[in-house]
Amino acid sequence: MKRIIRSSLCWLLYIASIHCWAKKKEAFTIPIPFSKDTLALIPISKKLHSFSIRDFTISPKEDELFFTIESNKNTIATIIQMEKRNGKWKINIAPFSGKYYDLEASFAPDGNALYFSSNRPKNDSTSKQDFDIWKTEKRNGSWQLPVNLGTAINSDMDEFYPSVTNDGSIFFTAAYPHSKGKEDIWKSAFVDGVYTTPINLSDAVNSDKYEFNAFVLPDESAIVFTSCGRKDELGGCDLYISKKDKQGKWQMATNAGATINSSSLDFCPFVSADRRFFVFTSNRSKLKKSYPKQLNLDAFIQEIGQLQNGKNNLYWIAADAILQ
Repeated sequence: MKRIIRSSLCWLLYIASIHCWAKKKEAFTIPIPFSKDTLALIPISKKLHSFSIRDFTISPKEDELFFTIESNKNTIATIIQMEKRNGKWKINIAPFSGKYYDLEASFAPDGNALYFSSNRPKNDSTSKQDFDIWKTEKRNGSWQLPVNLGTAINSDMDEFYPSVTNDGSIFFTAAYPHSKGKEDIWKSAFVDGVYTTPINLSDAVNSDKYEFNAFVLPDESAIVFTSCGRKDELGGCDLYISKKDKQGKWQMATNAGATINSSSLDFCPFVSADRRFFVFTSNRSKLKKSYPKQLNLDAFIQEIGQLQNGKNNLYWIAADAILQ
């Protein structure tokens, strides 16, 4: 019980600390141009370096972005917002987040709506919920109260990682009893203002393994996702890409390759609206398993406290590295 209380207090103090320094403008630059074969860490504020950071989305105008901070053992997560004002980026907890387990924000192609996954209650109930997909719209410069997408999309199972296309169709991850594998990628079309019954993507994408966290280009010409356990993976679950042929059918997915994938978990893909850069999350590590000589305490703390120490971080590279 003491550990639970201590962990909760630490998280509350951390949330409070974000509010305290949120007024500070952060240095953040989108590099132009990208080198096709150069993979780099995204320069998130140093105040967040000790935390697990995952998933990423940025508006078509590139003046607002969101990512998720997740606690140890995935106890709680919150969505962080960064807004560009007068040439500087301001960071804070997203106005619709910070109370429940929220993650995986994704902009609609027009930038006026945001979709995300959350275990928040569907009404005033305080009982524990499964993860559903929620939507918030931006009106007069402010994000509105999120609404649940409803039973056409959400069920009593978990739904994760929404990705919305130009025609309003939504792709997401779910592990339904009738799935092909452990987790699959599903699509629901948006017809006459109503979501249709989700369909399981073809065998070109889904398999009897794990497929999850899919990003679909707005014109639906390509899908990037993570899969675990395939024969050609580099280890730890890799990113794969499938493109549509001239008949509009998904081609057999291929591994994104060693420039992007690692022997660790690589997931949460995102492609910028102008298809200039590709972002993903990885828990790869630069820690060594042994050292030529004994480390003193300061050296050991510095070693295990480095940014790439096995926790989740955000990486980006030229989108051509995966789309071509």
